[in-house]
Amino acid sequence: MHICTNDIVSMIQRAIQRKIEQMTRKFPVISLTGPRQSGKTTLLRKIFPQYRYESLEDPETRIFAESDARKFLGKDEKVIIDEIQRVPALFSYIQANTDQSEITGHYIISGSQSFLLNQQISQSLAGRVAVFNLMPFSIAELSKYGTAFDNFEKYIFKGFYPRLYDRDIEPVDFFPNYIQTYVERDVRLLQNIHDLSLFIRFLKLCAGRIGQLLNLNSLANDCGISPNTAKSWISVLEASFVIFLLQPHHVNFNKRLVKMPKLYFVDVGLASSLLEIWSEQQISTHYLRGALFENLILCEFLKNRYNAGLRNNCFFWRDNKGVEIDCLMEDGNKLTPIEMKSGSTYNEGFFTNLNYWNKLSSNNKENGFVIYSGNISRETKYGKLVSWREVSNIPID
Repeated sequence: MHICTNDIVSMIQRAIQRKIEQMTRKFPVISLTGPRQSGKTTLLRKIFPQYRYESLEDPETRIFAESDARKFLGKDEKVIIDEIQRVPALFSYIQANTDQSEITGHYIISGSQSFLLNQQISQSLAGRVAVFNLMPFSIAELSKYGTAFDNFEKYIFKGFYPRLYDRDIEPVDFFPNYIQTYVERDVRLLQNIHDLSLFIRFLKLCAGRIGQLLNLNSLANDCGISPNTAKSWISVLEASFVIFLLQPHHVNFNKRLVKMPKLYFVDVGLASSLLEIWSEQQISTHYLRGALFENLILCEFLKNRYNAGLRNNCFFWRDNKGVEIDCLMEDGNKLTPIEMKSGSTYNEGFFTNLNYWNKLSSNNKENGFVIYSGNISRETKYGKLVSWREVSNIPID
């Protein structure tokens, strides 16, 4: 493994860059959302070095934008506005300016709270904006740069936030501070939560439920809060890119299906920290090893989609007997079933659920995949066996 800590964040070519550049020539506004410290600001300033940059995290800048939006935006000047959701009034002025000027790539806006940002976009900028999500690094991005690990446990333990690689910070030092910063800044902006220690307990309980159906009543009972509060807090975690919910697919083949989503973390390293995993060696015997591996692979699918400028097309399928397909990728009428297995030695049992689903759906077995923690990819008589190292080679559409 080779790691160079000389400003890796700016040196790694982010896969999403080409699509953003392409859409900048077609839309007056580009929106980039994603978790805090996923590299949004670095990427935008790299792509658009000639743009004026303003961050509304800065109190003085925010006061200026609130008090004189027209002067803050200027007329025809191209601007990057970071954390724009902090001053919602700007959206109406941006709408008016873009309608008058018709300049492509006029405004580049970014934020780390999808709900607040998307709400303003839908109200003021619909049809005028190309929307992108930037996740932390992907395995493919790190591997292309030369920063690759020999085992998946290292990725699960370390996670993918750029600062971990840029400054070579240990996960045990990075994540506790990240959580504290997140709670103090984002949570208080999104919701008035009085007992922050209780919210962190809730966050840890979520980590303990990775890959499980989201049972709000159970989660609320274990945390000592009401189901409505649990529902509200889940929304906060979603809006600030801490967790994502994998929805069940509607196709039933005359079977009763579950209706609850499954819970995963946007960065598996953050989940590991919340689970108090202090070394990669712990993961090999951890009771959530399989769920963490599943989380790792699902995040790679999402990153590949988002980096191509596409929406999430991943679902899961489970019938009333508990038979489950970990991931169904939907592309029109085509469904691609994918199973994730944390075992490193292949056995035919890996394909049991795929065989069941293929029979129900009349799916061609060649259209199914099992991703496992081994190193060899090959065709089997049941479908394709793919090494976790080659997850980026799975078709995303």
